[in-house]
Amino acid sequence: MIVVERDIVLPAPLDEAVSYLEDFRRTEEWDPGTLRCVRSDEGPVRPGSVWRNTSRFRGRTTRLTYRLDVMEPAHLAFVGTNKSVTATDDMRFEARSGEETLLRYRASLRFKGLAKLATPFLRAEFEALGDKVARRLPIAVAEHRR
Repeated sequence: MIVVERDIVLPAPLDEAVSYLEDFRRTEEWDPGTLRCVRSDEGPVRPGSVWRNTSRFRGRTTRLTYRLDVMEPAHLAFVGTNKSVTATDDMRFEARSGEETLLRYRASLRFKGLAKLATPFLRAEFEALGDKVARRLPIAVAEHRR
């Protein structure tokens, strides 16, 4: 399994930061690997809401179906699956002074079948992707607030 963790300061109060990130279609704005993310169901975002995510990694396009598993005032967790990987995005929020929120972001990837063999070789690339997310996410939140 690959686990990437980052602490990211977001330029928004806690409730706005959580509200922004609870709609997973916004990964298009802050995740450099996401090409498209479309909600599959209707109504308000709630536990069980589903998105189809299309990403590009190492020149290959992959599709995962993500489900919102945890939706609490300071905790969100999304689980994405396809035939070769289970990806979990776990987001825990802490209010900071003023208009800031600390996001403790943890992305974990558990590869299945033969894809497991590539795990040791992919770790560095996922760490680099985590760095890009940490840079882009605060910008996306700030632009959304405008």
